Amino acid sequence: MLTKNPVFVALDTTEIEQAIYWVNEVSPWVGGVKLGLEFFNRNGPGGVRKIVNLGLPVFLDLKFHDIPNTVVRAISAVSDLGVFMLNVHASGGGVMLRAVSNTIANMGSDRPLVVGVTVLTSLDENDLQTVGQNGPILSQVGRLALLTQTSGLDGVVCSPSEITNLREICGKNFYLVVPGIRPAWAHTGDQKRVMTPAKAKALGADIIVIGRPITESEDPALSAKTILNELDQ
Repeated sequence: MLTKNPVFVALDTTEIEQAIYWVNEVSPWVGGVKLGLEFFNRNGPGGVRKIVNLGLPVFLDLKFHDIPNTVVRAISAVSDLGVFMLNVHASGGGVMLRAVSNTIANMGSDRPLVVGVTVLTSLDENDLQTVGQNGPILSQVGRLALLTQTSGLDGVVCSPSEITNLREICGKNFYLVVPGIRPAWAHTGDQKRVMTPAKAKALGADIIVIGRPITESEDPALSAKTILNELDQ
């Protein structure tokens, strides 16, 4: 079940005390938080549990991508941490995605959501061409999203510019987790395909992931509150 507030804050840090500080600051104004590889590699499962115990839903963003058996074991290993959502690279292929789907189906109602990563929002079409993927990003994202859906997963991570197309391809009952979200008053950083929170929500994003505009501001709580107010207008 998704939270009513779609804003998830990316806690991009290796320091657990910093992450705890951010959670405590923004918790009244956000729907959840995201933890990534840098946090997990430094703090491990114990660190994730500490953040989970603070009460906000946690999206554990580890982007699993390996042979099916390895990914299934990895999903099983982190699923008992109490996290709200996990992700895997959709480009791992249908066999891997279906293996993950079968694994989480056996976990019961308390299982985490699992979504597929399509194309990273830091990449543009020139970047894809350098790794041998020709054609529009939108086409590649659509193929991977449909593969993720037909394999039985809950949704995908996509850029803001792909929301409308994916709603047409995958319908309403498929979660869209959207990073690359920047308020109009924030710097875009290293994200190449970005959008404001209000526009992303209006187009149909279920979860919007925002990091530096909140965590690097002088007042994270005020920034989070400002974003929520903009969404409610």
